[in-house]
Amino acid sequence: MAQEVGAITVTTDRKRDSHESLIMRPSLSLIALAAPLALAACGDPAPTYIDQAWVRLSPNKDTPSAGYFVAHGGDAATQLRGVLTDYALKVEMHESMSHDGMVMMQKIDSVDIPAKGKVAFAPGGKHLMIWGVNDTAISRGKMTFTFLLANGDRLLVDAVIQKPGASAPASKEKPKAH
Repeated sequence: MAQEVGAITVTTDRKRDSHESLIMRPSLSLIALAAPLALAACGDPAPTYIDQAWVRLSPNKDTPSAGYFVAHGGDAATQLRGVLTDYALKVEMHESMSHDGMVMMQKIDSVDIPAKGKVAFAPGGKHLMIWGVNDTAISRGKMTFTFLLANGDRLLVDAVIQKPGASAPASKEKPKAH
């Protein structure tokens, strides 16, 4: 079929166009079927997260309270670089260690969180030292912490406040998938 457009003559071959279209259809179908599989492989990586956060109040308001939690690594390793809260005067990361038969605490600036691993801040080991927990947090029974990670993430986590002498909250460990 010929068609004149201005000074140009355009010729099309419907049989050839039809044949090319039939060849292209299966290829496009394969691409359409493969696209979801390719996109699934590009999903968001598993994030680092914090859970089981709690604070044991000191019986003396002039001495620091202690904070505990579990950090779970995502698909990529990172570091916990600090912890902040508006509900206390100061928060530091510490680690209890034995040296020459004596248990002592040492301030730590960062903690590695391995990919797909976990790091527990628990009594007798790594923990938070929290000075000056305010009365608002105590009356609410919880306080919010901001965990600062090396990858730039900031994780907001509520921690349950335990009164002096109270036992630690029950672990909320998730059952492992089979």
